[in-house]
Amino acid sequence: MLSTRDLVLCALFAALLAGLGMAPPIPLGFLPVPITAQSLGVMLAGALLGAKRGGLAVLLFVLLVAAGLPLLAGGRGGVGVLMGPTGGFVLAFPVGAFVTGLLAERFATGANPLRLFGTCVVGGVAVVYAGGIPWLSLVAGLPLEKAALGSLAFVPGDLVKAGVAAVAAAAVRRAGVLPAVHA
Repeated sequence: MLSTRDLVLCALFAALLAGLGMAPPIPLGFLPVPITAQSLGVMLAGALLGAKRGGLAVLLFVLLVAAGLPLLAGGRGGVGVLMGPTGGFVLAFPVGAFVTGLLAERFATGANPLRLFGTCVVGGVAVVYAGGIPWLSLVAGLPLEKAALGSLAFVPGDLVKAGVAAVAAAAVRRAGVLPAVHA
């Protein structure tokens, strides 16, 4: 059962993801998936809140998007967006936050930015890509290899976001302003 504090933290991180959606998306032109800042929020939710709270926070965000709120980068929202080419990435966000949190609980319980970086890369990049690339292939009618190859263009930016999330999470953990990630 979630405490009032847990519920507030979930709502706060869902709002953080919505706020990161205010940064305009950067289209690449050769893929229908833009570069956005919201995957940074997925990593932060997992690294700071842990598996359960982080996953629930991001799930709340996705449910709000599905309900039609224009919270995704570029002011997009609704089931139609989730069923479009980028939908698999967004639908994988809660799983990415959960895995990031699970790994953070198991392997990065302190404020070590290198360990946190590893958890963010696995959960916030690899897991999200594992959901998004097959979906992109299916919806856009691209061969899986082409969808995967096109997605490589996003890896450098996502690694930078993982680094930012790791450093920020380490600083917040050192400050002790959030409950322990394994709580």
